[in-house]
Amino acid sequence: MSDEFPVEIKTDQPTVARIYDYGMGGKDNYAVDRQAALELSKITPEMLDVARENRRFLYRAVRHIARESGVRQFIDMGSGLPTAHNVHQVAQQFQPDASVVYVDIDPIVLAHGRALLADNDNTIVITADMADSADILANPDLRDLIDFEQPVGVLYFSVLHCLPDDADPKSALWLMLDTIPSGSFLALSHLVSEDVAAGDAFTEGMLALGPWGRVRRPSEVADFVAGLEPVEPGLVDVADWRPDPDQPELDPVPPPLEPYLGRSAAGKSVWELGGVFRKP
Repeated sequence: MSDEFPVEIKTDQPTVARIYDYGMGGKDNYAVDRQAALELSKITPEMLDVARENRRFLYRAVRHIARESGVRQFIDMGSGLPTAHNVHQVAQQFQPDASVVYVDIDPIVLAHGRALLADNDNTIVITADMADSADILANPDLRDLIDFEQPVGVLYFSVLHCLPDDADPKSALWLMLDTIPSGSFLALSHLVSEDVAAGDAFTEGMLALGPWGRVRRPSEVADFVAGLEPVEPGLVDVADWRPDPDQPELDPVPPPLEPYLGRSAAGKSVWELGGVFRKP
């Protein structure tokens, strides 16, 4: 990456977006992010597999919403840095005129997103806090691109666990869901654990890096989506949501992370629970 950074981009502390980018084999990260990824992998060794399973789930979920359900507009909350199989690439593969709004609080996402999307008139990036759905919904750029009279795909891939309980993630989610019309879709994944100690250990590891939420219990995530119509197979481990061995593969992991690849074969103490849901 360039040695010249906008003043608001902090390169001396890790961010969730850049840690995730490193795990996906991306190059938009710094030494502090790479070290954080390694430390988190020591705490929860299966987390690299879980993160990559989530990215594969993103492809299948967006493909379903665009191809099978015919939705042509998407809002990707907490989108992170551009990496393999971005939402606009998947959606526009099946709906060439699909509109996509990426939302992230990290200013580096805006910088990289603008460069990536300079020639894509149907896709924008806005910097906003996903906890403040009212602010996002009032954004004029989003309103110019998204028609709330037509079905919308709202996406929360592996991000609601970044919000602490006092940010009320369920209310933030449902303000978005109450705004989109019937026939719209939600795709969601969330870090969960039935092992309280394991979940707390990963939560503490993330909180050591900066503001974060927590690993929640599966029942809490099920409560988030109560009232929506689940698309089969419902709310499951994302690795089990319509697995497709023929879907495009991700970039290789960086060599320092290679020892942690395949650790989930021994079981998962923390995993991503997710699914696709239709608003009735």
